[in-house]
Amino acid sequence: MFSHIMVGADDVAASKKFYDAVLGALGHPAGVMDDKGRVFYMTPTGIFSITKPIDGKPASCANGATIGFAAKTPAEADAWHAAGVANGGTSCEDPPGVRTGGMGSLYLAYLRDPAGNKICALHRM
Repeated sequence: MFSHIMVGADDVAASKKFYDAVLGALGHPAGVMDDKGRVFYMTPTGIFSITKPIDGKPASCANGATIGFAAKTPAEADAWHAAGVANGGTSCEDPPGVRTGGMGSLYLAYLRDPAGNKICALHRM
């Protein structure tokens, strides 16, 4: 369904450090910066990217939005969370763990990136 996701950041270097760590914990290589200062993480199933807003205004996170990254195991989600906290992110929502609801049991870990975007590592139990 999705081809790519792009988030805005005022400090792209800080966001790259953060995403290199959290996406590295999920087995993805470091992002590549292009000549326009945008960072891209290319995978066979889609692209995640970071950029300064093209309108020149400050970046802002979307209230109510969450970007989810697939984790192979609960341990991988925990490593993702720890890498994020160690690299400028902040924990949010409940602590990492299993939540059961209408979609079954999911292992979820939530962070805010350095620009305030809410992201999640999700493992389907």
